[in-house]
Amino acid sequence: MPVEPPVTTPRSLPEAYALLSSGAYRPIAGGTDLMVQITGELGEPPERVLDVWRLEELRGIQVEDDALVVGALSTYTEIRRSALVGEWLPALAQAAGTIGAAQIQNRGTLGGNIVNASPAGDTLPVLLAADASIIVGSARGEREVAAADFWTGYRETARAADELVVQVRFPLKPARTIRFRKVGTRRAQAISKVVLALAYREDGGVWRDVRVALGSVAATPVRVPETESVLEGAAPRATVADHAAAVIGREIKPIDDVRSTAEYRRAVTGRILHRLLREEGGW
Repeated sequence: MPVEPPVTTPRSLPEAYALLSSGAYRPIAGGTDLMVQITGELGEPPERVLDVWRLEELRGIQVEDDALVVGALSTYTEIRRSALVGEWLPALAQAAGTIGAAQIQNRGTLGGNIVNASPAGDTLPVLLAADASIIVGSARGEREVAAADFWTGYRETARAADELVVQVRFPLKPARTIRFRKVGTRRAQAISKVVLALAYREDGGVWRDVRVALGSVAATPVRVPETESVLEGAAPRATVADHAAAVIGREIKPIDDVRSTAEYRRAVTGRILHRLLREEGGW
């Protein structure tokens, strides 16, 4: 039977910080992950829950100081519909649109996807490819953590127990292209078997600042530096795409699980990358 931990609803961010510093609370926003865990079937349920849904300080999407800033409580629906996200980071809107059904997208939040730390989190490779940084706050103040440093192990993060994710900052790089692709069992309402984000800018006929980020192929969302080095400074050619697809299959370390096999994930990852590169190269 589901447990019913006591729920406290702070009225302000400072009040939330004070409560977090006073004891063991599990923050909840949309609840799309935590409500499943409360059954006790996926680990120990929380002793106490901190409902942050009403904290307006954690909402909003705007451009500030050459960065797209997305509040932690931004829902997937809000991200999909945001004109600013559509203009500056359409890959994030695309990723948000692959998560669950409309009910999940109306309640699930970017901050929840980040803190839940599932290696299959659909938005997380986009954060890595975009060189995003995650702002966390507590009664001790705020600090900025690069997305590349945030996921420290399987469902583990750099967030301290008394901290909340406040916002995510995506540096605006107008010349950069970011592409997203997800493969699941179905076209909708499916946990990813492989999710990939590719970022680059074209400079004099070659790819620069290449980022290739993946989910569902390791214990955490990851970048693949060997594959990136194949593409960095290379011209868009079929032979380069062939080489990169071969390298990424050797570089990732997927596992067999209930959704897929390691062999399938290797093969599909290479195919996804090859297809994106082919599309970008126009051949």
